[in-house]
This record gives sequence, structure tokens and C-alpha cells, in this order.
Amino acid sequence: MRFCSKSPLVFAIVRVLQYLSVTDRCTRRTDTKENRMSGESEYYVLKKRAVPEVLLKVVEAKRLVESGREATILDAVDRVGISRSSFYKYKEDIFPFHENLQGTTITLTLQMDDEPGLLSCVLKVVADFKANILTIHQSIPINGVASLSISVQVLEDTLDVSDMIREMEACEGIHNVKILAKE
Repeated sequence: MRFCSKSPLVFAIVRVLQYLSVTDRCTRRTDTKENRMSGESEYYVLKKRAVPEVLLKVVEAKRLVESGREATILDAVDRVGISRSSFYKYKEDIFPFHENLQGTTITLTLQMDDEPGLLSCVLKVVADFKANILTIHQSIPINGVASLSISVQVLEDTLDVSDMIREMEACEGIHNVKILAKE
């Protein structure tokens, strides 16, 4: 049997081969059951408003016990209004962003108006929070708005990074602040 190059069968075979060649080059999903069982994790940075209430209550219960305001976990979970099982289920999976950051580098991107002194305002916030500036890159403003990329090292005496970001966002002329990376 002879196949014409315009035969539907030939087109179908070519499409399947193209599909297979593309899918072979695609990366495989790494969040498999085996990875979860071995302890490998993926991390996400979320704003507080995107986090389910039960997880925020777990953080609050941990804070109550660590600060000594509540003597036991049972007292803490009763105070915040969650069950002990919820607490134990999530206690190792959620923590405030500023915890465990010491010695890390955070790269932020900001959209800001092209105004004299605005970069100085951002740098003052970083200095006030006792973080170390590693790199700064500001783009040429387009339509009066510039992009700023800043890498900040979190030191032992650095204050709460979440508060630092909020204070940057509060500066007049800053459109938004986003976390690009955490190393």
C-alpha cells in the first residue's frame, strides 16, 4: 500500500510524533508522592489574605506558646479557636515569613514613580530595618515609572521583613513591591 503525503494517516502520524518529541522535552512534575514522602518540598510566598484562616490560627497558637502567654498547646489552640489535630497537622508547614530568614538574600522588585528622593526613601526603609543592601538596579523610567530590583541580605539583627515590605509599599510613589526570590 502506498501512502500519499497528503493522506490523513500521514498527517496523524506526524502530529503524534511531534507531540511525543515535545512532551519528551518537557520537565516532569516534581511534586510526586515519593517526593512528599522523602521530605522534599515546594515553597510558596503568599500574602496573608490568601492564607486559609486555620493556618493563620496555627501561627498565632505557636506564637502564644513560644512567647509564654499560654503555658500549653491545648491552652493556645483553645484561645485561637482551632482543634489540636489542626495544630499538629500544620505546625511544621507554616511559619511567618520573617522566621528562618537570617543569613538569606531576598530579591525584591518595585514599580515606582520617577521622582527625586524616592529611591532614597526605599533605601532608608532597608537601613531602618537593619538589613544589608547587596545590589540595586533601576531601569530607565518609561512613562514616568521605573522598575527597581534590590537584593537585601537578612542579618541577625534585621527586623521583621514583612513589616519592611509593608513600609516600602506605604512610601508615596511606590506602586508595588514583590518578592522575586529568596536564597
